Amino acid sequence: MGSTMNRLSIFVDGNNMFYAQQKNGWFFDPRRVLEYFRHEQSDTTLINAFWYTGLKDLQDQRGFRDALISLGYTVRTKILKEYYDDSSGRYSQKANLDIEIVVDMFNTVDQYDRVVLFSGDGDFERAIELLRGKNTHITVVSTEGMIARELRNATDRYIDLNDIRDQIEKVDSQMP
Repeated sequence: MGSTMNRLSIFVDGNNMFYAQQKNGWFFDPRRVLEYFRHEQSDTTLINAFWYTGLKDLQDQRGFRDALISLGYTVRTKILKEYYDDSSGRYSQKANLDIEIVVDMFNTVDQYDRVVLFSGDGDFERAIELLRGKNTHITVVSTEGMIARELRNATDRYIDLNDIRDQIEKVDSQMP
């Protein structure tokens, strides 16, 4: 076994990525994401892929979630909470799944050697520092203006979504 072990786990912060993709004006294909990282290095074994998303209700995004599951993702969900924003006088909905992501990362740490985290959220800085201390190689995928500086500094490698757009973009002619 030794040093050739290249076991990969992927963690997608779905809500964070939704805003990143909106900002970029294009969307990535969850299937192509798996393919890209599975083949990026020759001896890679994809161990796990987790997708985290907030839901308006239990039926929300049902088709999308079923598609993710059929691709091999483990889908973690949380019902969105409504928050009242004093400054705007509006309600906003938010589901924060950072804790769930970190719990899964540490719960499965013995199963992988490399992590790809799709998120720009600076809250992950400490978790990533600790994982790197366990000889785990961390790649963070986000986009300019959405990636927290402290997260970018803590990671082994940063990939901007736009740099791999050709490999992962959702092509309209494909089924979801």
